[in-house]
Amino acid sequence: MEKGEKRERRSYTQEFKLEAVRLVRTGISKARVARDLGLHLNVVREWVRQFDKDPDKPFPGKGKMRPEEAEIFRLKRELMKVTAERDTLKKALAFFAKDHQ
Repeated sequence: MEKGEKRERRSYTQEFKLEAVRLVRTGISKARVARDLGLHLNVVREWVRQFDKDPDKPFPGKGKMRPEEAEIFRLKRELMKVTAERDTLKKALAFFAKDHQ
């Protein structure tokens, strides 16, 4: 980036933001959601704050994702879900293995 050049600001769809907030609400830390979705932690914090302030219309902007970004987000969301399921199964397995010793 050359001196004096401005960075292009990324924008996200309302669906993307709501999904990030939903992930936080399911107990995944804001830091992990931010890292897994390739966002800065402050962005996730702001989206949660906006949602808490007005759950009916939390993100009035018109952010659009490119198709490849939408696919990456979908895949990251699916990976987070599968990873959480795997972690839950590991804990259950450890619990039941301990029970049978």
